[in-house]
Amino acid sequence: MHYRLTAAVAALALSLGLTACGADDSEGTAGKGAAGDDFPATVATEFGDVTIDEAPERVVALGWGDAETALALGVQPVGASDWLGFEGEGVGPWADGLYDEAPELIGTLEPSYEQIASLKPDLILDVKSSGEQERYDRLSQIAPTVAIPEGKQSFLTSMEEQVAMISTALGAPEKGEELLADVEQQFADAAAEHPEFQDKTISVAAFTSEGWGAYIQGNERVAFMERLGFEQNPAIEELTPEDFTAKLANEQIGVLDADLLVVFPIWLPATDVTDQPLFQQIPAVQEGRSIVFTDDDEDIRQSYSANTVLSVPFALESVVPMLADAVG
Repeated sequence: MHYRLTAAVAALALSLGLTACGADDSEGTAGKGAAGDDFPATVATEFGDVTIDEAPERVVALGWGDAETALALGVQPVGASDWLGFEGEGVGPWADGLYDEAPELIGTLEPSYEQIASLKPDLILDVKSSGEQERYDRLSQIAPTVAIPEGKQSFLTSMEEQVAMISTALGAPEKGEELLADVEQQFADAAAEHPEFQDKTISVAAFTSEGWGAYIQGNERVAFMERLGFEQNPAIEELTPEDFTAKLANEQIGVLDADLLVVFPIWLPATDVTDQPLFQQIPAVQEGRSIVFTDDDEDIRQSYSANTVLSVPFALESVVPMLADAVG
């Protein structure tokens, strides 16, 4: 992500509040093993092919949304990173009840490799992550690690890639295809119900204590909107991104004007956005074609940001009516 508090933290702050959660003392259980029995399984990654010879029994899920994807496939990780700060089981309310026993929560940007090793994993999922070579090297010394797909550093792994890679690693590629087909149908149904979204331009932005950032194409917040028929604001794609946002100075935020503007205030009240005179001058704002998520919208914006096969139904049910009101 773009803004870096000491090189990394605000990068994921733009992604809605990462937390480097600590551990508890329990090891947890593997959660009924793998979802399927299609082994050996080989997954292509940025760092080469990874072969899983037999059904893993102790899975650690570190990437953004990797744990929810494993849960959707019937596997309960013994350890998982809690990117959106849910605490407890580390997943959103749309995944309630899928764990028999809460996983041990592991840090996000800088996970404890000693903690991961202590869980004795036989498979590590790091499919949607920053994707550094050093991170992969250290993880792969602990257990076979399914890392990012080729060329998808900086959390740009798509939902399709994430599900395909994880379902293959867990021996259930057909189940993964079924999950994706179901999500695709839900998006298609929502788009059909709202033809007014078709070909409308959209800007999705975040505002933190570090300033403004616009999400680039390939980020899940933009991909979610594109599936509904919206088109990324072409002016944003002309900017120079760093990771998966393009930084904007205050005097540049006019570039965010589009048929619809969606803003995530990160660790700040919504009024820190809405009270800005330059923000108020954006035509989309003046004409009521904007959404600024508030603290009251926490579950909604987190479901939108998680963008997993588990969170998407929740997001579609809650976000789409907001979009329709703003566009209408």
